Amino acid sequence: MSEQEQYRRQALQELIDLGIDPYPADKFDINTSSTAILEGFPKDEKAFQNVQVAGRLMSRRIMGSASFAEIQDDSGRIQLYFNRDEICPGEDKTMYNTVFKRLLDIGDIIGVKGHVFKTRMGEITIHVKEYKILCKSLRPLPIVKEKEGKTYDAFTDPEQRYRQRHLDLIVNPDVKKIFRQRAGLIQSMRDFLLKKEYLEVETPVLQPIYGGAAAKPFKTHHNKLDTTLYLRIANELYLKRLIVGGFDGVFEFAKDFRNEGMSRFHNPEFTQMELYVAYKDYEWMMNLVEEMIEKITLDLHGTTKIKVGQHEIDFKRPWKRFTMYEAIEHFTGTDISEMDEAEMREFAGKTGVETDPSMGRGKLIDEIFGEKCEGQLIQPTFITDYPIEMSPLAKKHRSKPGLVERFEAICNGKEICNAFSELNDPIDQRKRFEEQLELGKRGDEEAMVLDEDFLKAIETGMPPTAGLGIGIDRLAMIMTNSNSIQDVLFFPQMRPEKSSSASDPGEGFLDAGIPSEWVPVILEAGYASVENFKDANPNKVFNQLCGIRKKMKLDMPPPKPEDVKQWVEKAGK
Repeated sequence: MSEQEQYRRQALQELIDLGIDPYPADKFDINTSSTAILEGFPKDEKAFQNVQVAGRLMSRRIMGSASFAEIQDDSGRIQLYFNRDEICPGEDKTMYNTVFKRLLDIGDIIGVKGHVFKTRMGEITIHVKEYKILCKSLRPLPIVKEKEGKTYDAFTDPEQRYRQRHLDLIVNPDVKKIFRQRAGLIQSMRDFLLKKEYLEVETPVLQPIYGGAAAKPFKTHHNKLDTTLYLRIANELYLKRLIVGGFDGVFEFAKDFRNEGMSRFHNPEFTQMELYVAYKDYEWMMNLVEEMIEKITLDLHGTTKIKVGQHEIDFKRPWKRFTMYEAIEHFTGTDISEMDEAEMREFAGKTGVETDPSMGRGKLIDEIFGEKCEGQLIQPTFITDYPIEMSPLAKKHRSKPGLVERFEAICNGKEICNAFSELNDPIDQRKRFEEQLELGKRGDEEAMVLDEDFLKAIETGMPPTAGLGIGIDRLAMIMTNSNSIQDVLFFPQMRPEKSSSASDPGEGFLDAGIPSEWVPVILEAGYASVENFKDANPNKVFNQLCGIRKKMKLDMPPPKPEDVKQWVEKAGK
């Protein structure tokens, strides 16, 4: 333990020896908050003559028989004034001279009773008549210093902030604001959907067959049933069953899980809202998305214009619309709509878009769009009418052969939602699933699997339906002007901290002659040691490394297939 931790434990024991319980069981009644006092006292001083507030001690200025301190509660901070003779009206001055001055520490949680007044310096302050220790803190807080409006020694290291979110919330007040805005975003969206009389539902997180998106799943095992289960990558196929069952509109705020790389835009566990409405189509859904997100922006900010990084983004309706082929032609100057797979691959190579042999025509189009178009779409824009190969769950376009009725909303260079006129032709759906199986055989680990139970459901008959999925975390990044997805997740996924005694798993790869810059990427791909890397399929490893390099935007050239094969062989020696 550090010297500070040892000192605090000594203070803890002294409190106990004085007969003071540092962790009392009885409740402490709170009748106001720091913000309520600071906002209300100037208007009505008589209303705050008997206040009870609790929070964390954040500073002290001891000046003999009178002292000032600062307490932080859920809503903010307020100054406290302690007078020895008022705290201890009798001859026993222990609660001031010993407990307050010596045994209390920054970070301790206390409750105070008193009245509010304004100091000669004009600061609104609680004049404490009585206080009680509610929790003794045994670890010191990070020290953040402020002087003349400048902050020093701020707790800003992202690694520590995300791992110790409790400290981040205590010492960085703006962090709470971000999460309150995120909660407000979800509430605004929920209110909007409930007002339209759609039903909020829950669907399984553990699924026997993962589906509804193109992604790698997390796998687990059910001991009692002795069967493999998957954490859901989407809740789409279950929600559509409810439409088959007769509900006209259902939605769910769902935790989904995708076993993919991590970056400032990706977390393996994320929140998504999915909505399905019967007898509607994707054109109708585009109008609903515009209406809903415009409302959310107004609810959170009071305006449709918000600052996101260096840009001002305006969510006022209507939004710009491009078909996917129009967007690619707009940003590359080339119409690719009539190209076959070979021509598409050649075009991708000429324009510097990386591909691999497992990619079919749909994936190639997706890569070209992602590299050449997506990052340039700053203002909210709908991209519509996707090639059929990219969208195995969307309905064929009513007037454009080879396309489907699908849109994505892109904002600040990233997708925030995905929607279809849902495919309800069971014969076409089975055929599309079978095509996905073939892509899986070619090595596409994100290809969809065939879900026979879902096919049985839509063979019963699903009405024409519009479906929507909105990434809540991505939307929260935009609405809170946050640079990283980790900033809008209370507890983002992190690599395990290395203990000082643990060996570095990367050392074995280095010993095997694998270049140091590729070791973190190999670890990211799930190969935790040389032992489980040596038996890997080199082609699969090559595809994984190229995919992670792209997703994480790593500034280094891709590996060569022959190099990867050599790395695997070296690991086996």
